Amino acid sequence: MVQIFSFHIGQISTAQCLGININQEIKLPNKKQTSKKMKNMKKDNSKKLFVEACKYIPGGVNSPVRAFNSVETDPVFIKKGKGVTITDVDGNEYTDFCGSWGPLILGHANDEVISEVQKVAADGLSFGTCNPLEVEMAELFCSLVPHADMVRMVSSGTEAVMTALRLARGVTNRRYIIKFNGNYHGHSDSLLVAAGSGLLTNNVSSSKGVTEKTVSEIIVLEYNDLDAVAKAFDEYKDEIAAVIVEPVAGNMGLIQPQDGFLKGLRELCTENGSCLIFDEVINGFRFYCGSFASVCGITPDISTFGKIIGGGMPVGAVCASKEIMEHLAPMGEVYQAGTLSGNPVALAAGIKTLEILKRENPYPQMAELAEKVATEINDYAKEKNVAINVKHFMGVFTIFFTNKEQLVNLNDVKECDTKRFAEYFRFMLDSGFYVSPSQFELNFVSAVHSEVEIDKFIATVKAFIDTL
Repeated sequence: MVQIFSFHIGQISTAQCLGININQEIKLPNKKQTSKKMKNMKKDNSKKLFVEACKYIPGGVNSPVRAFNSVETDPVFIKKGKGVTITDVDGNEYTDFCGSWGPLILGHANDEVISEVQKVAADGLSFGTCNPLEVEMAELFCSLVPHADMVRMVSSGTEAVMTALRLARGVTNRRYIIKFNGNYHGHSDSLLVAAGSGLLTNNVSSSKGVTEKTVSEIIVLEYNDLDAVAKAFDEYKDEIAAVIVEPVAGNMGLIQPQDGFLKGLRELCTENGSCLIFDEVINGFRFYCGSFASVCGITPDISTFGKIIGGGMPVGAVCASKEIMEHLAPMGEVYQAGTLSGNPVALAAGIKTLEILKRENPYPQMAELAEKVATEINDYAKEKNVAINVKHFMGVFTIFFTNKEQLVNLNDVKECDTKRFAEYFRFMLDSGFYVSPSQFELNFVSAVHSEVEIDKFIATVKAFIDTL
């Protein structure tokens, strides 16, 4: 068993908080890179906003990765988006491969989604009561996620996972949770232990404020290590409430489950009377118009969703069989509540997004474009003898700066060259491409990306390779 609970906190630099352009202090690796002609990017307004933000917001940001600490530059402030393009407060335009970290699968400001939101918002933003869209969303969601008899809507993926863990403990009357090193399940206390996402980006393996008692209830194992899971069940017999996993890991970069891993988790949970929780906050509706569980043929006991089912608005969901879900209040003794749960405006965006995905099925095209990115960049990097390994699955990809071919867990990912990634990020940003500002995240192809944008993106990555 491995438990990780160190409290090393990554901090935003003084230079950034003062709005100083730290790029001026960075020596790029060679003259070829410094002489590369970029777009004429003005950033004065973003810098001014960051200075003001630092006065009133911790670190100047409302989510740590936005500070751009790991990529050693100043954050940009985005004013608007349309289709594949986002525009910052200085008027610079970027082709976006982040998509608000995944939910904008239809691109920015989809006309049908915006129209529906405007229509519903005109009747009121929130009621704190039952509303018809809750029923419509529940019916639609359960029709698209076959293993879900019932669903409880919440306001974020973090909240959905908090509910799922409480529900698993309430159903099993057990204490311990198994999670995997580098899997990120939101920022609730227990799940910040050995998490991925922004904690990796900022060199944080946990967080201060998380008590030792909370940490003691989490068993941290390596992703794709089924033997370790079996040993944990032997050591904590009849005490493990649940195993929670990102079926396709996306918060340490793209790491796919090895053959038999998810099936093995299902078998071990069944044998030991524990709940298997699939965290599909990113996976859900990203690879298929439904759950990844339907794609891989493994049925979890409880699933969590978010991102896409909100269509760009704050939404989360927890779902399971009727037998399990009826443990939630007011029917059962597992309490969960939320004033904004089932918010009509958010559900309007989500319902319309799911309807469009069901109607248009953009998934094959997105998968084809992501594969093109991976194939062409990998081939070029190999030709130039540059340490790059692009991993892709369906419509997502991560450009890892490593020569290592097999990436199966966080230990493999930590060998990547994050300094080189930072150089790449700044090069792409100054060339008009917004990619996820962390080596440990996904990039997302949307339904509105075309081969034109993909070809330009590939050409720009090749131009970066040429500077090395």
